[in-house]
Amino acid sequence: QVQLVESGGGLVQAGASLRLSCAFSGGDASTYIMAWFRQAPGKEREFVAGIRWRDDMINYADFVKGRFTISKDNVKNAIYLQMNSLKPEDTAVYYCRAESPGGVLPNYWGNGTQVTVSS
Repeated sequence: QVQLVESGGGLVQAGASLRLSCAFSGGDASTYIMAWFRQAPGKEREFVAGIRWRDDMINYADFVKGRFTISKDNVKNAIYLQMNSLKPEDTAVYYCRAESPGGVLPNYWGNGTQVTVSS
């Protein structure tokens, strides 16, 4: 059973940086596309950034381009989201997702980590 555990959230001021981590266990990470989503209060969950494990293909939502960077560590089986120049509108619960291309395997979500950016 795949498990995803996020960490690194917190309360910061506008303009600060945070680095989120997502630890992957219980499966073969190389078969998944890993992604970060976020959900602000009263809003739908939205895609932030994704990385395909096997070839490092990366995609970002337009609203984070130039501020956020997704990366992975093959040894630690983890992905990261470096968030710079944070804005109050970045306040949300950030979730890690493992998605199986073509639905071959189940998809998984982590429990989320809260990021709060004060103005």
